[in-house]
Amino acid sequence: MSDERRRIYLMRHAQVRYFEGRRPEEVVLTEEGRRQAEAAAGALSDVHFDRVLTSGLARAEETALIVAPGVAAEARYGLREIESGDIRGLAPDEVQAMMTAAFRGVVPLESRFLGGETVAALFDRVLPEIDELVASDDWDVALLILHGGVNRAILGYALTGDRVFLGGFEQAPGCINVLDVGASGWIVRSVAQLPYDPVHARQLRLTTMEQLWQEYLGSRR
Repeated sequence: MSDERRRIYLMRHAQVRYFEGRRPEEVVLTEEGRRQAEAAAGALSDVHFDRVLTSGLARAEETALIVAPGVAAEARYGLREIESGDIRGLAPDEVQAMMTAAFRGVVPLESRFLGGETVAALFDRVLPEIDELVASDDWDVALLILHGGVNRAILGYALTGDRVFLGGFEQAPGCINVLDVGASGWIVRSVAQLPYDPVHARQLRLTTMEQLWQEYLGSRR
């Protein structure tokens, strides 16, 4: 029996800097981030997107304009990144512990991201958006340009069929995940492809959260 599967290209937005004077929801792509997005655009140049969805945050919108300039992006605020608490008054060692442990192993649903939103609350707003997309019959290929935490939630859901947050799914800036979905469920075909570094040879062996800690520490200096 055939299963008419549709395809989702699930990206993380390209590189930004979070601690350079802007609020997290306002940060924009760095010059390197624009190069990363252009590399993704090249890798996906032969793909026709019926729909493009973003979180509506500036970094996702800017990435979408580069990767899929011919398709009007739909902003879905429910797909925004998991929300951090206010870490400005915390001691550096406390911030380091929170950042480096945030996406480790199977993260419990009650865990709060840097003292902010819980993983359960993230699933509560992300999964209805994904289920609504899947229920719609007006697309065959979709591009979703979202965020590291959101992508982990979607990938965990696609793999397990449940609200499982797998922190070890590293999502480097500008990476591409490839998923198919049909009547028989989800298939995860590829995770964290990097068009600008296909075999991750130039990537630091740090997680994105470990790198975020280094950026935060540098901003305090």
